[in-house]
Amino acid sequence: MVLPRHRLPRLWLALTLGSVLALIGGMYWWERQLPSRIRSAAASGRLEECLRLSEQLAALSWLPGRSPAEEGRCRRDRASQLWTQRDWKQALAQQRRLVSSVDGRPEDRRRLQSWEGQLRRQALQRFQAGDLNAALAALAPLADDPRGDARLLAEDLRQNWERNRQQLERAQRLTAGSRWWEALDALNRLDHPWWRQRSAGLRRSVEQGISRLKSQEQKHHSHGNLPHEVPAAQLDAAVQRQLGRGLDEWQAFTAACRELGGRVEEAGPETACRR
Repeated sequence: MVLPRHRLPRLWLALTLGSVLALIGGMYWWERQLPSRIRSAAASGRLEECLRLSEQLAALSWLPGRSPAEEGRCRRDRASQLWTQRDWKQALAQQRRLVSSVDGRPEDRRRLQSWEGQLRRQALQRFQAGDLNAALAALAPLADDPRGDARLLAEDLRQNWERNRQQLERAQRLTAGSRWWEALDALNRLDHPWWRQRSAGLRRSVEQGISRLKSQEQKHHSHGNLPHEVPAAQLDAAVQRQLGRGLDEWQAFTAACRELGGRVEEAGPETACRR
């Protein structure tokens, strides 16, 4: 049997409208079922199902902002559950959603702030103990904080760590060159307890070098045989010539001192050129 051509468009239209109406009817029926299913999931502690169904209800609802009262309780309990399981990132995500929702309470905001504070304190404790990576890992769950405080703190920790590392390396180079007072200055710039502890042996070596230097100066004083410093004007002119050749400041100073027949000596916290 073949349908007349003029009846085919009507048939397709009827089938299309029927499918759309069936889909709308199914969605309406499911939407009517969701509140009771959500209450059942909440009552039995099926928190993930409760939240999943609540999101479906919000997507299907004709009116925006509609959500069952159980959604807030499920989200609150789920956040606590995740925090207990040490899933900090997901716990904070659930708690932030709760705080920004119509179900959020003042105590929910306080708990969110308390959790964030715990992670920051944990990060600082690990940093002070000398474990930068563990400190940054503690801050990682806070990366989604819209205020960006955690990212700023993480950057501050990295910069502090790098600054201390560079100062210790500088102190080691200066010590190798017997530039004791400059090495001591670099060590005094360390402001992290772990790096200070790490540099304790080097500090003893520097202090011993300074003690030997002071002892030598005392011998010079006792024998009245103090070396004479190279005139400052001559030394400055020679240093400028060396700088013009592309040397750095320390290389220019030592080269200029040798050029004028002197030798570089540490005199207290200063470095002098003496004959």
